Amino acid sequence: MIKKQTYSNLIKTEAKRLGFLDCGIAKADFLEDEAPRLEKWLTNGFHGKMSYMENYFDKRLDPRLLVDGAKSVISLSYNYFPKNAQKKDSYKIAKYAYGEDYHTIIKKKLFELLSTIRDKIGNVNGRAFVDSAPVLERAWAKKSGLGWTGKHTLLIQKKQGSFFFLAHLIIDLELEYDTPFTTNHCGSCTKCIDACPTQAILPNNTLDASKCISYATIELKENIPTTFKNKMENWIFGCDICQDVCPWNRFSKPHNEPLFNAKENMLAFTKKDWQEITEETFKKVFKKSAVKRAKFLGLQRNIQFLQD
Repeated sequence: MIKKQTYSNLIKTEAKRLGFLDCGIAKADFLEDEAPRLEKWLTNGFHGKMSYMENYFDKRLDPRLLVDGAKSVISLSYNYFPKNAQKKDSYKIAKYAYGEDYHTIIKKKLFELLSTIRDKIGNVNGRAFVDSAPVLERAWAKKSGLGWTGKHTLLIQKKQGSFFFLAHLIIDLELEYDTPFTTNHCGSCTKCIDACPTQAILPNNTLDASKCISYATIELKENIPTTFKNKMENWIFGCDICQDVCPWNRFSKPHNEPLFNAKENMLAFTKKDWQEITEETFKKVFKKSAVKRAKFLGLQRNIQFLQD
């Protein structure tokens, strides 16, 4: 028992040193409550054209299928709220994509954390996950005591809001487990639901991703459906509307990660700058950015859709 507590404290201390906002730990087990929710979400087609969401159903629900002998799921949050935002009358990209790709930056920190665990504790088997494998991130973060699921389906923390990334380590070491977060502090507030221009946020903490602006501008590889016409509100990569209106985000504090800062005066881009962006400029400005997921032609498609 003492060892479990000591190891857990060591992991949380190291996570803080690496710049993570928070760290919680849950027992690696089958996510019984999530199984029917995920099945219903997929059956209703709320994942749109993201067919990969239908894959690895069992692995999404049981981390022991991802890591042999898994005992613990370590959930971590990492702040990305920027100090400065884009010009209000310009085309917009989601705040998480202002700087370099979070996958690379946070995964490096996870590997450091795993390395420290092995150095200080011993031979521990584990894997690092940053939004790139079949892991139900928000369910585990909630189970680890990090926060609650807002009506927009994103995780919210009382002192931080929701502008943070989630990351996980699944390891075969038994630890002291945190109390799951069971209280929802959204109350009767419906600001995120009311503000969504495409009505993608449904009751009961459900998102119809096929109606989401983020889905249309990033995940969807074909033409944007006409149902999005005049509803995009100048978003060309992702969307922050539901987070921007959330009262809890008044507690968001600017991040301290230099690699998340915008480059090449991107924040000052006007609509004209975006319309005239060349592939060369795109590669320079978004060299290591998550925006590269949309590719140059994808970004052009999104801009053109707003002009037509």
